[in-house]
Amino acid sequence: MDEFYEGLAEILEVPAAQVKPELSLADHDWDSMAIISCVALIDEVFGHLVSGSALAKCASVADIEKLITAAAQ
Repeated sequence: MDEFYEGLAEILEVPAAQVKPELSLADHDWDSMAIISCVALIDEVFGHLVSGSALAKCASVADIEKLITAAAQ
């Protein structure tokens, strides 16, 4: 998960130490470009495809983690 957190930190333009499950995406630049970048990051790190529309509904990093877990099954 560390590699994912580091990549997500770059996407959200925050220090990696701030990326935790409770981090609110609405407080950062969670826009269409960030969502597309996150789709690519998840594919690169985990080898799973998640939909952009599902990611757009995520409110926190924990929500993204749930999507990744669901995609793995």
